[in-house]
Amino acid sequence: MIRNIKLPHIFYFFQMVSTFFSYITTLWQIFFSIILKITSKLLSTTRNKPLLPPGPKPWPIVGCIPQMVLNKKPAFEWIHKLMEEMETEICCIRLGNVHVIPVTSPELACLFLKNQDSIFSSRPICMSANLVSNGYLTSLFLPMGDQWMKMRRILSSHVLSATSFQWLRRKRDEEADHILRFVYDQCINKRLVINLRKVTRYYCANVINNMIFSKRLLGKRIMENRGTLVELQEDQEKQVDAIFTLLEYFHSFGISDYLPWLSGLDLDGHKAIIKKAFLIATKHIDLEIDQRIHIWKDGNKTVEEDILDVLIMLRDTNGNPMLNAKEIKAQVLEFMLATLDNPSYAVEWTIKEMLNQPKIMQRAIEEIGNVIGNNRFVQESDLPQLNYVKACVKESFRLHPLAAFNAPHVSLSDSVVGDYFIPKGSVVLLSRLGLGRNPRVWDDPMKFKPERHMNEEGDDVVFTDSELRLLSFSIGRRGCPGVKLGSTITTMLLARLLQGFTWSLPPNFPGNDLTDNYPESAFLCTMPFFAKAKPRLPKDMYP
Repeated sequence: MIRNIKLPHIFYFFQMVSTFFSYITTLWQIFFSIILKITSKLLSTTRNKPLLPPGPKPWPIVGCIPQMVLNKKPAFEWIHKLMEEMETEICCIRLGNVHVIPVTSPELACLFLKNQDSIFSSRPICMSANLVSNGYLTSLFLPMGDQWMKMRRILSSHVLSATSFQWLRRKRDEEADHILRFVYDQCINKRLVINLRKVTRYYCANVINNMIFSKRLLGKRIMENRGTLVELQEDQEKQVDAIFTLLEYFHSFGISDYLPWLSGLDLDGHKAIIKKAFLIATKHIDLEIDQRIHIWKDGNKTVEEDILDVLIMLRDTNGNPMLNAKEIKAQVLEFMLATLDNPSYAVEWTIKEMLNQPKIMQRAIEEIGNVIGNNRFVQESDLPQLNYVKACVKESFRLHPLAAFNAPHVSLSDSVVGDYFIPKGSVVLLSRLGLGRNPRVWDDPMKFKPERHMNEEGDDVVFTDSELRLLSFSIGRRGCPGVKLGSTITTMLLARLLQGFTWSLPPNFPGNDLTDNYPESAFLCTMPFFAKAKPRLPKDMYP
């Protein structure tokens, strides 16, 4: 059989086999070459790609939520302690599927809010912001979009403009006079020990309430003969307390913000607390707004007298209202939230620090006396000359922030900040505590030293810091549009209290121990500060 096979056929067969294997070998070489190039490129990309900031190893699905919840301290304390142990000024903590990026470095903070502000200019979607803003209707809580642009434009052009600021000055002057009478009446009625927290909070509440509604919220006077003060109404006190509760639980690391599928369970109780506080805080606000809208509709009002009138009467190019009632109510609540917090706590802490270092208080009083004299009270027009008083306030903003973190920023795309990769959707938290108390930036950071904010040239002291070494008011697209208003309210309150009264520490009062370590946040100062007040000026000068 074999003999019958012709030799040319055998050669042809082996030639075909050889050609086949040659093709196969070539294909394998091409395949392995492609695989080699892809692998090499991936490895090279991985080696060159910036890494995430350092942070604890997360659990699958839940991330670091177990560590945060099981930790006995508040979440922000746990975060700062973690960063301290890791010796880092930027950290990546995964909560659920969200990368949370706390920052205590002013250089990195500037990269986020100045160099790449357009990328980090949005806000996170979360339960607390949704509830407080009544469904993301106001500028502070809104993610980037048309609604945010609309509300921001209204604030900048119609409510917080330079023209509106001057227009509403009379109302602020009324409250600056009223706070003097409020404290003076307590002094002459033998209430020499003053709850300073109550005084500062009520002043701020009355200022913004007068500017919005043309009426005082708290501390009404009785009769024209300046008799004893009317007791503060209980529901109005509850309203102020409810506003501070909303501030405390705003972006407070609620579990459902990072594990949405648990939102119905309200495991940490935040949702119930916010809902209850929201109802109390908005009860009188909503009633006032509804009544005012009806007054305008009925034609019983024709002249704009306050912020609420402005918001109601805003019209677009077609003559239609720019804001509906729901938007107005949400924006008014935001005004209250934004005005009550920083000024009241800053002044309370400033006086507390001054009583701990009497030379600082004396220098501030001397500056007021040199600029204003003893024949009249401080006016807003005097504030540019009170640099030392403003430096004292700025030092309180640095050392005693109301909240540990600034309002969160969300990255709209992947980005590289410094040497670190920041994924899209990351929540960036600039630490007011970490920036203001950073020992690399500040000399003797835990010491209250107003002089550090002044220079030999005598330049005007402002509360903002372009280098973000402290965060009293934020900067960039999401920066506070009411810096001038907030600065004025704060400085005016402190200047009037220092000019009008001599302050001293009462013995054996809780909350007055100045030797304790400073709290991580003013929200942890559950005990109000008490001080003795004595009128400094002639009786007939007090309003």
